[in-house]
Amino acid sequence: MSLKLYNTAAHEKQIFQPHDPAKVGMYVCGPTVYDYIHIGNARPLVVFDVLFRVLRKLYGGDHVSYVRNITDVDDKINARAQETGDDIRALTERTAGQFQGDAAALGCLPPTVEPRATEHIAEMIAMIRELIARDHAYEADGHVLFNVPSWDDYGVFAHKDRDEQVAGARVDVAPYKRDPADFVLWKPSSDDLPGWDSPWGRGRPGWHIECSAMSARYLGDDFDIHGGGVDLVFPHHQNEIAQSQCARPGTGFARYWMHNGYLMSEGEKMSKSLGNFYTVHELLEEFPGEALRLVLLQTHYRQPLDFTKDKAHEAKATLDRFYGTLRDLADVDAQPADAPQALVDALSDDLNTPQALAELHDLVGALNKRPADVASLKGGLLAAGSLLGLLDADPTAWLRGDGADDAEIGSLIEQRLAARKAKDFAAADRIRDDLKARGVVLEDRPDGTTDWRRL
Repeated sequence: MSLKLYNTAAHEKQIFQPHDPAKVGMYVCGPTVYDYIHIGNARPLVVFDVLFRVLRKLYGGDHVSYVRNITDVDDKINARAQETGDDIRALTERTAGQFQGDAAALGCLPPTVEPRATEHIAEMIAMIRELIARDHAYEADGHVLFNVPSWDDYGVFAHKDRDEQVAGARVDVAPYKRDPADFVLWKPSSDDLPGWDSPWGRGRPGWHIECSAMSARYLGDDFDIHGGGVDLVFPHHQNEIAQSQCARPGTGFARYWMHNGYLMSEGEKMSKSLGNFYTVHELLEEFPGEALRLVLLQTHYRQPLDFTKDKAHEAKATLDRFYGTLRDLADVDAQPADAPQALVDALSDDLNTPQALAELHDLVGALNKRPADVASLKGGLLAAGSLLGLLDADPTAWLRGDGADDAEIGSLIEQRLAARKAKDFAAADRIRDDLKARGVVLEDRPDGTTDWRRL
């Protein structure tokens, strides 16, 4: 089955045809590093990680480049540093490290390249100069702005007419602008803010130009896939297209545009005032990263998703069942196998992760029956899990958790076994109930307690 992806630019699913199958390129907008990422930020991380895995399977790991940037120069960063008294560089280094740790906990593979905006100022300045030379940008009052009316196709990608462009541009009203929709490419910096020398004075780049410059640096002026959240369609992605195509006439920029849907939390839009605003960091204190990942995969990426803690608990229970099956098959050596074709077909149909997960459930159900081809099926399950970024943990370690009190739990289980042998069932039940109150569930069979797991 051919890989089909929904292209936002075309408003339809299309068969994916890369510029060069030996050099498949994908760029995804990364975080602005001034605070912990929230669960909404995690959704594109997981979505495009699955796409990265699918592309690697279809075209080979050495033939796919995944670029995900880090924005480490931005007014939000400056404001946070001023608020906390932190050194700006120390703030961005710390929060970039926190972001990378959260991404790893969610089971995301590292991107091929993770460029930082501050390391690509020269490329941004060069692109701005090209825009000025082609009359698509102008200098005014120490700023350089993109001249929106200079490009007739502005708004076509985002399906925004003139009034919508001005209303939704989220740009400052300023007397030096020729047009209200014009947006900043370069802005002046005071001595207490990050800044770089440029033909227009000491300053710093606007947000949009960063992604145009970095995608061109690592993937070229024409590449395959550009991704991000649906909230980036306008103005950010529309502005990227305008900058890139106007600076490099005749190029197409990205061929396929993919956007994940909005994320709600506990039935409402995420809001600190409503108490439903969850950072990944705090959720990881309560749930394994793999359970959070499973929640994000249970809804198709283009659909709105309502994240709730109840769903995270349910996802943990589902993974407990999956890992329980793998632990019960510890005596079976997995035979190297590909992921089942039905699961691959589901992912090849615009990343239909709900259908892929249904195939995973079917595979686990088949394995629980211990069929003759159990070794091959186990290999297929592990391959399927790998394609989804799941089931990579040691089953016993997963079921037992952090292991801090394993020895004590083992001792209590031995005491319970001794009580049962002595027919002191009240003592045995008391130990079982005490363990359950601590989140430890015993797995009893006719021949005794065979194992245990944490809730």
